[in-house]
Amino acid sequence: MDLDLRKLRYFAAVAEHRNFGRAAEQLFITQPVLSRQIKAFEQELECALLVRTTRSVELTAAGTQLYEEAQRILGAVTAAVRRVHDAERGAQRLVVAFSPGLRVSDAIRAFTSRYPDVETDVVPARWWQPDAPLRDGRAQVGYLRQPFDASGLRTIPIGHEPRVACMPATHPLARREKLTRADLDGETMLDAASRPMSSIEEKFELIAAGHGIALISLSAARSYSRPDLVHLPVTDAPGAETCLAVAADRREKQLLRDFLEIATATLRPT
Repeated sequence: MDLDLRKLRYFAAVAEHRNFGRAAEQLFITQPVLSRQIKAFEQELECALLVRTTRSVELTAAGTQLYEEAQRILGAVTAAVRRVHDAERGAQRLVVAFSPGLRVSDAIRAFTSRYPDVETDVVPARWWQPDAPLRDGRAQVGYLRQPFDASGLRTIPIGHEPRVACMPATHPLARREKLTRADLDGETMLDAASRPMSSIEEKFELIAAGHGIALISLSAARSYSRPDLVHLPVTDAPGAETCLAVAADRREKQLLRDFLEIATATLRPT
């Protein structure tokens, strides 16, 4: 069957908001129209994507998988259309993916000062699959946090950052100044393996709601700071390596090589 991109966009909006009303507002259509389109989409795929109740909308296992696929598909389609328009205008563009909490703006500013005519964009890399924008063509280079599947990629080490335990401010451990991994024994730990999550914002919301504790990078914790959460250093937890990454099977243009050189010098800690 041919995948209907319009219905896929409709589904992705509902999956993101977990609410038909808010999704319909984003899409500028009425809620009944959106509901009919989603039902038709489920019939075409011959599987249930959503579990609807009077108070919430949840994803089925098939819906969770499709939402992950939809973000890559829709992002790749948008990037392809943009490249077509760039080719028509004769424009040069560099797109940089970045992991949550990592700041690549200093490198982009340094690059732009040398190449003011090159248009630059950024795309967020999902925490559970940060290499996806490089593989589906949405970005030429990534400033990413490991671990991820580095097969077919060339990586340049940049730095290292500690992981912290993020928990509700009301948790008994929240009064501590620091923790060890032994302190977390018996606690419910939230990660991609135990509970699939569509975004880091969803992870923080689940933590705040008391569903568990998560080990996250310090930069992500600081970037998404909120008063109902605390993050504490875990002295014996392994840290996270950061790196620049590009597809190894593509010929690097001079523009990309120059960005890698500039970004390496700019982002590496002195």
